[in-house]
Amino acid sequence: MIRPVAVIGAGPYGLSTAAHLRARGIPVRVFGDPMVSWREHMPEGMLLKSTPAASNLDCPQPGHTLADYCDAAGVRRLVTDEDIIPAETFVAYGDWFRERLVPDLEQVRVVSVERGRPGGFELKLDSGEQFAARAVVVATGLSGFAHLPPELAGAALGGPALVTHSSLHHDLGRFAGKELLVVGAGQSALETAVLAAEAGATVRVVSRGRGKVAFGAPPWKQPRFRPESPFGRAWSLWALSHHADPYRFLPEGARHHLVRRVLGPLGAWWLRDRFEGRVQVKEVARVVSAEAVDGAPVLTVRTHGGRAERLTADHVIAATGYRVDVAALDFLGPGLRTDLAVTRGAPRLGPGYVSSLPGLYFTGLPAAASYGPVMRFVCGTEFASPRLAKHLAAAHGARS
Repeated sequence: MIRPVAVIGAGPYGLSTAAHLRARGIPVRVFGDPMVSWREHMPEGMLLKSTPAASNLDCPQPGHTLADYCDAAGVRRLVTDEDIIPAETFVAYGDWFRERLVPDLEQVRVVSVERGRPGGFELKLDSGEQFAARAVVVATGLSGFAHLPPELAGAALGGPALVTHSSLHHDLGRFAGKELLVVGAGQSALETAVLAAEAGATVRVVSRGRGKVAFGAPPWKQPRFRPESPFGRAWSLWALSHHADPYRFLPEGARHHLVRRVLGPLGAWWLRDRFEGRVQVKEVARVVSAEAVDGAPVLTVRTHGGRAERLTADHVIAATGYRVDVAALDFLGPGLRTDLAVTRGAPRLGPGYVSSLPGLYFTGLPAAASYGPVMRFVCGTEFASPRLAKHLAAAHGARS
């Protein structure tokens, strides 16, 4: 009996990878809730920062782009850089892609992955089933990686949570009539702030360090004599998008710096008009601490002039991003996590997205430390999925 490949995760990267593996005739079992991060952990009313061209789930078969979905669903076609994609449209596109290319997705949770004998892996599902897989692809997206900085954790402990991560807030209407602090200066922070303000909250954005609140240029103001990339016109963005293989050979510090700094923090061009005049901004050198005082959060901040100030509100939302740490992937057995080579918590990947443990692959955000910032975005499926599938087919295709 041929052992299947297990793909853990049913977001853009999991679905795209599964489509590529199946196109090569490789038996695949795919596990997870479809598009769950987009469906449950993004704010209601959110619009995608990425353009339609940067929002396609890659697969070998033609006819499965976002534009193809729009045609099939009879909705307005989204194709130009000026077209803005509602999150619910993108989720519906992911569901349509899944129904066509991964129809037998198993909506169960993988409880554990351990090394098998001889070779391969043993998986256990929350249904109680156990089975052997010849290879495992981890494509769990943002799950488990929400980052709450230590200085904000003080008011997040004990009693009602007064400081929470932005990924926990699908319905921002709960803050109507409340005072809200949003920590961060990226798209997540700025759009969360706007949506909360539009829902009736009084909102201040707390921007830390050198990160000033800023918005990108609209498409018609992009430089014309630079190469196009999914993120704008720039030689560096073009290289990072289309030639991610050499990224693995950069010094470790440079790789992690670029993942953090390229394409962020910056608001989408179309968000500026909704933000200005509606959301206040407090730019500080750093947040020193957060504490609960009389049932409300209080942030102590250090201004750029060196003074300490205290900011109060009814609630604090930390739009402080995500930090990859394989220790958070508790379905990986202790032996796997101990033996896995990592770089600052992220798996160290070789050619074809394979980890230091043969047969164990990572794609999407966990691959960014090895393959660059493009892996933070949906358009990274175009680079990652065919290369991963090709490597896996060559290394494991003939094994039973």
